[in-house]
Amino acid sequence: MPRALVGLFACTSGASVANVYFAQPLLDALATDFGVALGAIGAVVTATQAGSLLALLLLVPLGDQYDRRRLARLQLAGLILALMFVASTQSTWGLMTGMLAVGLLGTAMTQGMIAYAASTASAHERGRVVGAAQAGVVMGILLSRVWSGAVADLVGWRGVYAGSAAVMAILGVLIWRQLPVQTVQRSRLPYFSLVQSTLAFLLTDRTLQVRGILALLMFGAFSIFWSSLALPLTAAPLSLSHSAVGAFGLLGAVGAFFAGRAGRWADRGWAQRTSAGALVLLLLAWIPLRFLDTSLWWLAIGILLLDVGCQALHVTNQALILVRPAAAHGRLIACYMLFYALGSGAGALASTAVYARAGWSGVCMLGASVSMLALIVWAATSSRQCAPEPSTGACP
Repeated sequence: MPRALVGLFACTSGASVANVYFAQPLLDALATDFGVALGAIGAVVTATQAGSLLALLLLVPLGDQYDRRRLARLQLAGLILALMFVASTQSTWGLMTGMLAVGLLGTAMTQGMIAYAASTASAHERGRVVGAAQAGVVMGILLSRVWSGAVADLVGWRGVYAGSAAVMAILGVLIWRQLPVQTVQRSRLPYFSLVQSTLAFLLTDRTLQVRGILALLMFGAFSIFWSSLALPLTAAPLSLSHSAVGAFGLLGAVGAFFAGRAGRWADRGWAQRTSAGALVLLLLAWIPLRFLDTSLWWLAIGILLLDVGCQALHVTNQALILVRPAAAHGRLIACYMLFYALGSGAGALASTAVYARAGWSGVCMLGASVSMLALIVWAATSSRQCAPEPSTGACP
């Protein structure tokens, strides 16, 4: 696949997913503006994850039956409208509804692009291409926090979403012209049969089941950290600005590098070793993170470990489940990311609730417990995981 096309998939995925994460550094500002208690403001992130869940069930599978390029155009237009709505809403219910729509359409775009890239790539380069697209997602998540914090400090949190709507409109021009045409299946399943076949993968694909559970726990731990980080950093005695909070996300750029490397390691057959190393890093990250109040250097070290572990495992998971024929990639991505949405939403809600009751030490204890559980699940299932056949995706 040409590098320019790989880059387009990566940039589109990154820009789309950024919209889902803008709210995380802004939770304190949103709580103040809408009069929501700190212990409940995590529901804003949960609303975006609920939208993600709906997208994975209802929208992402459509890519296996319809023209992915046309779907991308329609979803992008809807995403721009949702961003403009969030930027202008004046009520709590409006905020939650807008966040639900942003999660719905941002996720549909992101996962649609990853499935698009995987189905366009040839089998021998699929891990590399998926890794590159996922690296774009990582950078989008990281830069979302930087953009969110910087713009909020300059013009307020509403400017974050209005500005993103403008950026997505510009990106739409490239999407309209450059995305490749793919052959569309002539025989199509009825819509509800398509959704049913998506859910059937959850019952029949062992690799998807195991990797999905790992994803649920991994993204739960990831969301536990990022959803509550702004609360201790913006409070006394640190009292950091939103720009400073968002800048910590740049430390995770190392995770983007390892996302690309993990895809290549999966192509070489090193998926289990990569998974073990990633889960160990995820668990160890909570040790330095616990000492945030002692030194911000400990926070920086913890973020590096957390992001590297999460992204390496995430790409490895996707490389393993996308060995089935391209006609199933959209539904496989949808199934896998269902676990992501559940884990992220539950992590966000639990994180702010625990912070309100037990402070930052309670958040770290929760995150470490979830990370330990993920490592235990991998150890208990690693000997039973197989290398699926590329032609069918089934275990021999």
